Amino acid sequence: MKIVLAAPRGFCAGVNMAVDSLELTLKHFGAPVYVYHEIVHNQYVVEMFKSKGAVFVDSIDEVPRDSVVMFSAHGVSPEIRSAAKARNLTALDATCPLVTKVHLEAIRYAKGGYTIFLIGHEGHDEVIGTLGEAPDAIILVEDEDDVDKLTVTDESKLALLTQTTLSVDDANRIITKLRARFPSIESPPKGDICYATQNRQDAVKTLSDDADVVVVLGSQNSSNSARLKELAEERGRRAFLIDGPQDLSIDDFSANDVVLITAGASAPESVVQETIEWLKAQFDASVELATVREESVHFPLPKPLRAIAKEAAKVAE
Repeated sequence: MKIVLAAPRGFCAGVNMAVDSLELTLKHFGAPVYVYHEIVHNQYVVEMFKSKGAVFVDSIDEVPRDSVVMFSAHGVSPEIRSAAKARNLTALDATCPLVTKVHLEAIRYAKGGYTIFLIGHEGHDEVIGTLGEAPDAIILVEDEDDVDKLTVTDESKLALLTQTTLSVDDANRIITKLRARFPSIESPPKGDICYATQNRQDAVKTLSDDADVVVVLGSQNSSNSARLKELAEERGRRAFLIDGPQDLSIDDFSANDVVLITAGASAPESVVQETIEWLKAQFDASVELATVREESVHFPLPKPLRAIAKEAAKVAE
């Protein structure tokens, strides 16, 4: 068996920032630290933080008054921020800056009197947060069929935004249809789909042609990870989306397979390596690194945590 290990893969800059933020918050404030929604959509990461004293909640009402709460990388609506303030919570915001960019675009377009078409998945944490910025101005568009059902009173003031973790190809098909129906529709000068989402999809497109099987490390509720599996299947490859090697079976492979391994933007490298070791043990697999693109993006910690990080660094010295 030959393993082709895709690069880039795994943690993006936003996930790194969110994970580092929660680590630092737990060290500084001590347990429990409450987290509104999963810090990132990965079961391994969530369980690891639970063991350290993080408490994940789906309602701000579950957080005791005067406690510490962190908002996840997916962002929250103004309503949640207000609710946290009303409960006198120390709120720390680990929202990915690329998600914040979409929120600010939604606010700007809404203030300008635009109707906004948001391309995304209903119920996803990121979409819920973005909708909350301008609920009266945003219409969710999930697929191409939704475009045919759209009705607006003023077609001269329309804008489109996208969830950051979508399939690039799927989003482009919807965007093309929106532009065909509404030629004057506006969009931000730079697209909303995250650089890491695009890079990981490009790697699968480039490398899957020579693979028999594609293994994607990531959780089932991770949008960008699910897109990688779908992309591989669209290209005619057997594909698996797994949290770790415990989700695989020897029967899923044959000894002569070329196996492409990648990881969604919220999957840690440790589970990638565990999966590689499992395949080595079962099939005497060799590993070849295939780099499609280099990444060097870094996001700073949220402002309130930067001083805490500096103080922790001094103590460590």
